[in-house]
Amino acid sequence: MIHFVGAGPGAEDLITVRGRRRIREADVIIYAGSLVNPALLKEAKKDCRIYNSATMTLEEVLGVMKAAEAEGKTTVRLHTGDPSLYGAVREQMDILDEEGIAYDSCPGVSSFCGAAAALNLEYTLPQVSQSVIITRTEGRTAVPEKENIREFAAHQATMVLFLSTGLLEKLTRELIDGGYAPKTPAAIVYKATWPEEKKILCTIDTLEEMAQAHGITKTALIIVGEVLAPGYYEKSRLYDATFTTEYRKGKTHET
Repeated sequence: MIHFVGAGPGAEDLITVRGRRRIREADVIIYAGSLVNPALLKEAKKDCRIYNSATMTLEEVLGVMKAAEAEGKTTVRLHTGDPSLYGAVREQMDILDEEGIAYDSCPGVSSFCGAAAALNLEYTLPQVSQSVIITRTEGRTAVPEKENIREFAAHQATMVLFLSTGLLEKLTRELIDGGYAPKTPAAIVYKATWPEEKKILCTIDTLEEMAQAHGITKTALIIVGEVLAPGYYEKSRLYDATFTTEYRKGKTHET
């Protein structure tokens, strides 16, 4: 059995209870060494075989999985954050399907949640932004044309950008060309939830300057949108005393 496990955003206590149990039970662990906190590997059994996929190809990763399966071993494929976001898991699962090897997924806390926690941020504020766009800037790997940054920027929604810290000049240009005002609030969150976490508030037109000033070139999320510095926003109707819900009858204000 192969278990795809989300390791969380970085802090070793932000893995799920299920994820930690999977690690403890594993005979083989293949972990994304460039991003997963190695402290999590302390939970592994003494005789667990551990592989760092940062130095491996897809074929090598699958080779370890197939060999472990042939031996009747349990394998944990440990991905950073939540495997469903930029985890390159589908290509692994498709091959496992072809081989008739069973697998499942254990979700994890994504770094975009860790970044919000670092900033004490609510991504969705009534009358400011009710949508979150999670995407990345096109680099060596293309993105579909209909999903380019300029197209998304036209919505003026909250945007969280992965894998874009090394492309900030291009990102800034595309955000502004797409419709964001240059002074739209922005943030850079470096290694959210790790001990070395950095959080920098700025504006879209100062993203590149602030990243350079703090020596940040990778392993950071970029957040843009008015939720970072809201003026007026409406309070939630859910807790409004005059609002009737399934569980509470609204009260009429006395004059």
